[in-house]
Order: sequence, then structure tokens, then C-alpha cells
Amino acid sequence: MLIKTPCLRRLMSDRDTIITEARHRRTFAIISHPDAGKTTLTEKLLLYSGAIEEAGAVRARSGRQRDVTSDWMEMERQRGISITSTVLQFPHDDLLFNLLDTPGHRDFSEDTYRVLSAVDAAVIVLDAARGIEAQTLKLFKVAQARGIPLITFVNKLDRPGLGPLEILDDIESQLEIKATPVTWPVGGDTDLEGVVDRRDGSFWTFERTPGGREIGEARTGRLEEMDSTPARAQASQELGILDAVAANHDIEQFLKGESTPVFFGSALWNFGIDLLLDAIADMAPPPTARASVDGEPIPLDGGLTGFIFKIQANLDARHRDRIAFLRICSGKFDRGMTLTNFRTGRTFSTKYAHQVFGRDRETVDVAYPGDVVGLVNATELRIGDSLNEDGAVEFPPIPTFAPEHFRVARNLDTARYKQFRKGISQLDEEGVIQSLHTRDGGERVPILAAVGELQFEVAMHRLKTEFSAEPLFDRAPYTLARRTDEAGRARLVGRRGVEIATRADGTILALFTNQAWLDGTLRDNPGILLDTLVGL
Repeated sequence: MLIKTPCLRRLMSDRDTIITEARHRRTFAIISHPDAGKTTLTEKLLLYSGAIEEAGAVRARSGRQRDVTSDWMEMERQRGISITSTVLQFPHDDLLFNLLDTPGHRDFSEDTYRVLSAVDAAVIVLDAARGIEAQTLKLFKVAQARGIPLITFVNKLDRPGLGPLEILDDIESQLEIKATPVTWPVGGDTDLEGVVDRRDGSFWTFERTPGGREIGEARTGRLEEMDSTPARAQASQELGILDAVAANHDIEQFLKGESTPVFFGSALWNFGIDLLLDAIADMAPPPTARASVDGEPIPLDGGLTGFIFKIQANLDARHRDRIAFLRICSGKFDRGMTLTNFRTGRTFSTKYAHQVFGRDRETVDVAYPGDVVGLVNATELRIGDSLNEDGAVEFPPIPTFAPEHFRVARNLDTARYKQFRKGISQLDEEGVIQSLHTRDGGERVPILAAVGELQFEVAMHRLKTEFSAEPLFDRAPYTLARRTDEAGRARLVGRRGVEIATRADGTILALFTNQAWLDGTLRDNPGILLDTLVGL
């Protein structure tokens, strides 16, 4: 018979609390092709949850930029696109949501991939006029590879677009996943009346408010009890087709990644937002035991474990600080506790821990699995680092992707070289760019590598505005990168069409001007190590 001592009872109580708190978390991302309305949808989810009182669209009709909670970087406001991922925590009913907004542009896909490593589900946003687009397909494959359940929101029904049956066919043919519509639109474009919830047959109509900035009145009824209109008659016919083919949501298929529940609406005009918000609460899974690098599941109620998936400097320009974002995987986080970095074996105190809401933040004292904690000025932390109480757990690494674009970076002001070097180092740690050093250029003239061209614009902007540096970027003649070793370096130094560089993490890369030079190198050097890096 087990005798429950006060210490044991306290331990069991703590574990029960951790399990209970984890069940009340929903940690999810929103992903989309550019211009599908992802940022607007993010704002409306915050509006309907009560986290903000008024939503702001990315661009007002007059052309003036309005601040939005998830797009805080100056360049994001200027361009009207999301450039960096954002963490937003807010309550909904008796749950706590951790929403990770992601960049939509393909040039920032690597940041999106890192975010997807930290979530338990995702909402994928489609433009009703375009259906599945190139970036949508790429992000879907990344989410599918990580086993992330996907909820689909078909946006912009208030504009001319594809029919809902066409959209379902597009999802199933291109994503090769079963689409199970949970809501169904009645009308579209200027005749959009509302949506039918197929689970109970209720017909939801929504009041439009000026600019969609506030919540309008929502009414429910029965479609069959209302006067017939062309839109209602067509919706009734389509609903009959869906019932006949049993296109119903199946929670087990959804959690296995075999199906995606589909919701229809208009984020701009608040059509269907509250139904989507409730669906995230009901359908998205809470945190579960995550596997270590050895494949062993780490119990939720064990010791504190987590990993760093994002680093961001200068969230607050007044303090010039640096935040490492920790996804908690197990245990209870108490501010001030000592954690061990598996990579270095070093311990550090978590005295300065924040909860982040876009650019705003406040001190967080306690957090649980699924939560994201910002560790301030933990300068030794890097993306992918595993943190835990005893230093014994390592989570799978977050890969660095194969760069496709290269620039030679030079400092134009010798008096500001320190700022230039610090800025390059910080942007490399954040994953904005990869900093490569050659034997000739060294750290003074690094080669910057990126997945997309826009990353260089972000790097240039931030070097000037945040670090007061005077950089110049010149296009480098490389298009391909392959990982090699010291033996490969010795064989390739001095060869035409290839440059040897070292990444900040010590990885040796061979940079080639084109595929022909790579093919020739492989032909002339049998057995040489030239591994392909992870691609997007």
C-alpha cells in the first residue's frame, strides 16, 4: 500500500495541475499564401475573443496604414505583409489560446517552418477566388510532414470567387486530403447572406459593421423555414449533395491528418469568425507528449522541458534587448527557475521571463505545456536549443534550409564596424539570414545567404534602423550550396566555380555558381562529401 506523505501528495497535486492546465491550452498557427487575408483573420479572432476592442485591417480604404496587433515591424506596416512570426496569447471561454501568426510570403518560409515546429494545430487560410496557391501547397506539405492537424478557412466570400464545391474539389485534388465542410455559404460576393452550420442545420446571418472593426449582431434560424431566394435554394441543393456523400467531419481522421474540416466566411466583414473560433477550441488538440530526439515521448506532467523556436531582437527599441521564444513541452515553468541548455550543458536563470502579445509584453510567473515564454537577454540561446531542468532531454533539431540567394556584405563606415558586426551576428542568430565566412573575407566581409530575396531587404533595413550600421550588399555569383567537410574543403579550395565558406554554427559549405559547376565537381572528385541541404 502506497502511503501518501505530504511531499508525495504535493507532487501528485502538481502533476494533476499540469495535466489540467495543458488540456486548457490550444497552441496553433495561421498559415496562408500572401494576400489570402491571414493577418485580417488573426485580428478578427482576437476581436471575437475579447482580446482587443477594435480590429484594424492591414490597409484602410483611403490607403493609410493602420496598426494591426500581429504586424508590428515597420517594414510590415509599409508593405502590408507579414515578415516575421508573432506570438499572441489570449483567453477564449475557459481555454487559453497561443496563436502564432506566420509570414505568408515564400521568402520567409523558413520562419514559418520554425513556427510550425512549435504548434499542435494550424488554420490554413484560402482565398475563395484563388483556391490552392503555390505557397499554400508548400505550407501544407510542411504541416503534413510534421503531423499537424489542419483546419481550413475559405476567406473573402464577400468577393467574386470560385463556387464552394469547386473549392472542395481543389482542396482534395491538390492537397490529396479529404475536405469535410462544417459550415456552408449561402450566397456570395455582394449577395453573401451567411453560413449554415452543418452540424445542427442552423443558418447564421451576420450584421456588417463599419469597416468590420467591431462585432455585429449574429442571428440564427433554419434555412428551410425562411422565404426562398436563389442563394438559399442553391445552398439547400448543395447541402443535400454533401449529406448524400457523407462529407462529414471525423475527429479521428482530422487528428491523423487524413481530413481537414472546412469553414467558409469573410474575415473582413466578420462572417463566420465566431464559428471558426469555437471550432479551434473544440477541434484543435491540446498539447500532448512530445518525442525527444531518441523518439521517447516526454510525459506532460514530468519535469520542465521545451525548445527555442524563435529569437527576436529589439521588440522594444527603447531597450535593445533580445528574446528567445521557448515552447514549453512538459512540466511547470516558474519564473526564476534554473534550466540547462542541452547543447552547451550550461545552466541559466529564467528571472526575466515574459508573455508576449505582438510587440507588447508583461512578466510571466507561471506557464504550462503549450505556452510560449519569452526569455529576455538569454544571449547564449540559439534556435533549436533544448532546455530542461536536468539537462537530459534533447528534442529533434530545427533544420536550417538551403539558401538560394547570396550577397557580399560590406561595412561602409569604419567607425561603425562594431555595430555592423553585431547586427550581422544578431540577424544570423534570429535566422533572418545566414552569415558565411570565407578565408579571404573573414568576418569583416561576410557572405549573406537567404532562402528569398526579401530577407536581404529586411536585413538591410534592420542593420540601418536598429544597429545604426552603414552596410552595402553586392550580389554574389552563387546559386547553390552543399555541405562538405574538411577533406572536401582541401580538395575544393582554389577550384573555379566554387567558394568554400563556413557558417556561424561551424558547418562548412561549398557554394557553386550554377548546377554545371556542381556536376563537374562531383564528376572530377568521386567520393567527395557534397550533401544536399534541407529545401523548402
